[in-house]
Amino acid sequence: MQRATSDAPHATGHRQEQVTGCPVNLDDVDLFSPGAQEYWFDSYKILHDEAPVHKIPGEGAIPGSDAYILSKYEDIAMVVRDPETFEFYNAAEGDEAAQEIFREKGFGTITDTWDTLRPNLEEHKRHRMELTDPWVALPAAERHTPMITQAANDLMDKWIETGEVEFVKGFAAPLPQIVITTILGFPLEDMPKTRVWEEEQVKRFVYGFSHKNLLTPEQEKANAEALVAFQHYIGEQIEDKRQNPKDDMITFLLNVEYGPEKRRLSDPEIASVVYGMHIGGNETTQYALTAEAMLLAQQPELVEELRADRSKVRFFVEEALRLFAPTQGLSTRVAMKDVELRGVTIPRGSMLHLRYGAANRDPDLCPATDSIDLTRKNPGRHLTFSMGPRVCPGAGLSRLEQNIAVNVMLDRLDDLRLAPGKNDLTHQPGIMLGLWELNLEFDQRGA
Repeated sequence: MQRATSDAPHATGHRQEQVTGCPVNLDDVDLFSPGAQEYWFDSYKILHDEAPVHKIPGEGAIPGSDAYILSKYEDIAMVVRDPETFEFYNAAEGDEAAQEIFREKGFGTITDTWDTLRPNLEEHKRHRMELTDPWVALPAAERHTPMITQAANDLMDKWIETGEVEFVKGFAAPLPQIVITTILGFPLEDMPKTRVWEEEQVKRFVYGFSHKNLLTPEQEKANAEALVAFQHYIGEQIEDKRQNPKDDMITFLLNVEYGPEKRRLSDPEIASVVYGMHIGGNETTQYALTAEAMLLAQQPELVEELRADRSKVRFFVEEALRLFAPTQGLSTRVAMKDVELRGVTIPRGSMLHLRYGAANRDPDLCPATDSIDLTRKNPGRHLTFSMGPRVCPGAGLSRLEQNIAVNVMLDRLDDLRLAPGKNDLTHQPGIMLGLWELNLEFDQRGA
């Protein structure tokens, strides 16, 4: 086992060493402690065997209630399919001071516009079908294939002749950012500042979305101020597209006739959709691409199998998403009534942490869950993108990007390998799973 590193919430990109031990029994399991992400998979095995419904005392949604970690595929699938009993919980709005900043200086908090745009499950479904699916769901997303392929090759052109690359900065991070920037209609030259805002968006989810808000009041305020600036930037882009319409998502949202009333969206509603698409279109795909490159570098036999049959690339992508789900613990629910699960009584008001990453490695899901098998039946059955009414709207686009990127790597890189002495393979902190960096060496294919 390797030592873990963690990052202070206010110091994005700077790692502070934090040693955490590998759990050996249930008392050692703490999925939220600094450095715990290095041992999540070991913790999941313990939870599966000893406590598939694991209680965290005093951390529920109402005073005096508790939280529970769910780790079994069957249980989590049941919860996400029953939104009336298990209500979606958004812990990313921040404290009262942060919410006041959003409402006084910006377009409102993250969920304010949900009251008008998607106040219930029926409207949530309409929101997806009419606003986001035309751009990021399959098969509509396939129209972005030429753009994604060009972006992937352009990024690779910058370093392919050097024989080495830090893959996160050189490919995995910029590719999804270019893609979502282009789809939304933001100017590509604005990517340096939109990347900073994207990191602030992630910070609010990563540090404010577990059973504890890890941001201090000062960090809450600074984060809210930064995200209000992003809201104003989105507002400027909306106005620009109103005057200069283009073939992009913002222009589409300006002109869409929404719902049975065929009404136009307000600027705050458009900003809300754009805000959500921006965060959803970056980090998850970045982490997935990095994990896939790591697997190809570690298992050259996979490269040969994929080159021999490119139809298997999509199975590889699904297996990588299952094994190294970026969304390890991204979803939280609140029990709206007393329920019993695996003999454990879960009282009303209890918070449920759905560990998608644990569900994906549940031995009851499929055999040999800790390894890649390109012949698995129904490989997309994993919970990385959730399921049910709140399944990730951008799952199709993310899968498309990953399939294209893996094929480009197979086309252009030979003998892909980890750079000796340059990789500790440690992960960023929080509730998602993403490597800090990945240093690779390779030969240029066909050179």
